[in-house]
Amino acid sequence: MSVTVPTYTAAQVRAAEQPLLEAGEPLMRRAAAALARIVREERTTGDRRVLVLAGSGDNGGDALLAAADLADAEDLVIDVLPVGTRVHEAALGAAVAAGARLIDVSEIAAGHGADGSMDAAPDVVLDGVLGLGGSGARALRGTAAAAVSALLPAVAAGRTRVIAVDLPSGLDPDAGAMAGAILPATLTVTFGGVKAGLVTGRGPEFAGEVVLVDIGLGAGLAAAEPAGEASISRVVSG
Repeated sequence: MSVTVPTYTAAQVRAAEQPLLEAGEPLMRRAAAALARIVREERTTGDRRVLVLAGSGDNGGDALLAAADLADAEDLVIDVLPVGTRVHEAALGAAVAAGARLIDVSEIAAGHGADGSMDAAPDVVLDGVLGLGGSGARALRGTAAAAVSALLPAVAAGRTRVIAVDLPSGLDPDAGAMAGAILPATLTVTFGGVKAGLVTGRGPEFAGEVVLVDIGLGAGLAAAEPAGEASISRVVSG
């Protein structure tokens, strides 16, 4: 079963968000709660380790707040790797306070986890590196690029699944172009409106299944001319 929905450009989604943010609507909290719920629904019996790649933007904050929600599961280890020039401090604090553990990229590359285990490949990666903060396809750099390079073999082998937070990091949200290595997602959880780049260009190759979280942008997007339409897995409430 699938559902057909309109697609929008990044600028249209940001414009629809702006009045709600100015009014103090908790869009990040809504997005993160839905993301955590979907991660729980997608969890398999063998899933024990979740790695959160947290970038500088709002989707990094979404991922960190979702990590805080997920950390209450006693049988789930949540590792957090900040990969940007800055981090959403409040969201990071919430994740760590809930039991998530900060790790360094060298722990991925070295093949051992923060708990000393030798099989460090996470079962699930939340890709919150890059969101809608810029335009065009942006190549991952620094810690983000190193983390993706270290994780790609396990992803390619099927040992690690990737859930993209809003869109796969490095994918142009409008045209679906890419400028470097990207973690191919099993599932993309996108917020507010489906970004056109998820279903055009190389978007389908990297987005996997797409789930739309309705965080209340309907009124703002109603005035926008859709970029197109997409057939996605489902729409859930944030």
